[in-house]
Amino acid sequence: MIKIKPFKAVFYNQEKLKDLSDVTCPPYDVISSLQQDYYYNLNPYNYIRILLGRDIAGEDKYARAGLLFENWLKNKILVQDTRPAVYFYSQQYNIKGEKKTRLGLIALLRLGDKDSPVFGHEHTRIEAKEDRLNLIRRVNANLSPVFIISKDNQRVIQRLYEQYVKDKPAFMEVKDYEKTLHRIWRIDSPEALNMLQSGMQKEEAFIADGHHRYEVSCAYRDEMRKKLGKELSEESSLNYTLAYFTNTDQRGLSILPLHRLLRMEREINLENLIPALKNYFDVEEVKDKARFFFLMAKGGRAEHLLGMYKNKKYRLLRLKNIKILDKLLGDKPKEYRSLDVAILNHIIFNDVLGYAAAEKDNLKYSPNAEEFIAAVDKDPLSIAFFLNPVKIEQIMAVALSGNKMPAKSTYFYPKVLSGLLINKHGTGGE
Repeated sequence: MIKIKPFKAVFYNQEKLKDLSDVTCPPYDVISSLQQDYYYNLNPYNYIRILLGRDIAGEDKYARAGLLFENWLKNKILVQDTRPAVYFYSQQYNIKGEKKTRLGLIALLRLGDKDSPVFGHEHTRIEAKEDRLNLIRRVNANLSPVFIISKDNQRVIQRLYEQYVKDKPAFMEVKDYEKTLHRIWRIDSPEALNMLQSGMQKEEAFIADGHHRYEVSCAYRDEMRKKLGKELSEESSLNYTLAYFTNTDQRGLSILPLHRLLRMEREINLENLIPALKNYFDVEEVKDKARFFFLMAKGGRAEHLLGMYKNKKYRLLRLKNIKILDKLLGDKPKEYRSLDVAILNHIIFNDVLGYAAAEKDNLKYSPNAEEFIAAVDKDPLSIAFFLNPVKIEQIMAVALSGNKMPAKSTYFYPKVLSGLLINKHGTGGE
C-alpha cells in the first residue's frame, strides 16, 4: 500500500530568479567534479551549493549548507507554498531521435513499514548514506525526491493529467542542459487529492532511483523518534519522505544501460582472454560500430548478450547455455541469475579476469558508450563492456523476491531535477 500526503513545498522565488535553469541541477549522485564546478559558476544561488557543497579546508560543508538554506529562506530566494498540495510533473525529452513525455507527480511518501513496504532493488554504500545523513541533519529537509515506480492499475496519473493539468499553464518550467523540458503544476483540489490517495492505496512502491536518500530518510526519522519521543506526531513529515511517482507506462519510461570501463593493473592479452571467454560465450567480432550496437539491442531481447571493446575491435558475447548460470550462480535466486550485469560480474569479472566487481577501485560506470570507447583507445590498460538495459519487470521481480541487484544496475532517464521542490520538516514533532 502506498500512502501519499500533500505538503507545502519550498521552491525558488520566481519573482527574484526568472530563469530556473540557472539555479537547478541534477541529482547529487550523477554530478561529476567538472559539473560541480559548472553549476557553482552558473549562478550564486545555484542549488549545488546546498545539495553538493565543495570540500574546503577548515570548513564544515554540511553546516555551510544549513546556513545557506536558512539564509535563502530568510531572504526569500526560496519561498514556501501557502497551503499543502501535490505537484504534477511532466518531462519532455528526446532519446534516440524519439520524442517522449514522462508524466508523474511529487508528493510525500509514507516511509515503509510491515503494513506498507517500499521495495528497493539495489545495494547501498555506507559512505554515501553517511554523507546524506550529515546533510539532512543540518538542513532538516528532503532536498531531492526519491524516484518511485508503481504499476498504477487505476491510471491515477493519467486521470490527474486529463482532469487537472492538461491545457492549463504550468506554475514552474525549466529546460535543463540536456534539453529536457520540466514542467510543474500544483494540485490542491480535495477531489484530486482523494483520487490520488485512494487510487494508490493498493499499489506497491518500488524505488527506481534514490535508494540512499530513502534509507537516510528512514535513519533520520529513527533519530528524531528517539529525540522527540511522544512529541513526534504520527503524521509528522519526518514519517514521510519527498518522492516522485511515475508508472510503468513504456511510452514515457526510459531505462538506459550502465556500461562498464575496467582498468586493469597490467595490459590485457586478448590471445589469452578470448579463449577463456569462449568457455562460457560464443564470441563474435563485429567490425562496424553501428551494426555492433544494433545487434546488441536486437539480440538482448531474447538472449543473454554482452558487448566488449578492446584494441579497436567490438565483440558480442552470447552466453552458450543458461545452465552455466545454475552452476556458477546456483546460490543466487533465479531473478538475480537472469540479470546480464550479474553475468558480467560473476563470470567475466570474477572468473575470467579475477577482478572482484565489488572492489570498485578501477571500475567506472556510464550510460555513454562513446565515452568508454574513447577511453579504451587512449589507455592500453582499459577494456569496456557494454550492457543492454534492465527491464522494469526484472527490477520489480528482484525487489519483490527480497533480493538486491548489483550496484549501478539501472539508469532511469531523464533524471528528476534537483531544486524544483523541497520538503522542509518542522522544527518540532508536528
